[in-house]
Amino acid sequence: MPKFNLLSYIMPVEDKLFFSFFQNAASICQKSANLYNEIIHNHFNEDHKELALKYKKKGKLTYRAILKQLNKSFITPIEREDIQIIASQLNKINKKIIKACLNLEVYRINSYTEEMKEQAFNLVLAAEKLNVMIQKFKKVSDVKEITALNIEMKEIESKGDEIHRRAMASLFSGQYDAVEIIKFRDMYKEIETAFDACFYVTDTILNVVLKQN
Repeated sequence: MPKFNLLSYIMPVEDKLFFSFFQNAASICQKSANLYNEIIHNHFNEDHKELALKYKKKGKLTYRAILKQLNKSFITPIEREDIQIIASQLNKINKKIIKACLNLEVYRINSYTEEMKEQAFNLVLAAEKLNVMIQKFKKVSDVKEITALNIEMKEIESKGDEIHRRAMASLFSGQYDAVEIIKFRDMYKEIETAFDACFYVTDTILNVVLKQN
């Protein structure tokens, strides 16, 4: 049975805003991940660019809103440092994904590797899992459930590491020229960093929940 979270009912409305902001940020990350996956399985166009810039702006505004709320809150529902870490990493996830989207145009990449497609699909899974984690964090701090979600995210991250290793091996196999190696290496790195940030957020949430129990 889920644990009753009294804190979510007695905390002031303004403190509940932090969890709403986290949810908004996670939702933006998921939209960005879906956008990247759509681009990789099709082709980059102006509509994609417009959406990418839109999500970039939304992510930045949400991050600033969290910091603003944090600066004016005397008492916070969780430790201030944890709020800052979660907010910063959520913003980092979105920035890395959007940068990858836009770099497809900058680098003039029109042909996508199988590893890029695998990365994109795995990124969608990570963003979805992150969203579920944030929802559970906001509503019910159930240690077992959040621990299970954190383990699932670690598995997704490990899969991402595996894809990244294969991608690097392919890059340096001799079938790519120096310029292509630089372009694709940067693309892989941006998404790999987003994976790492996703796990960092879920790991931080688990630590926060453990401290409260």
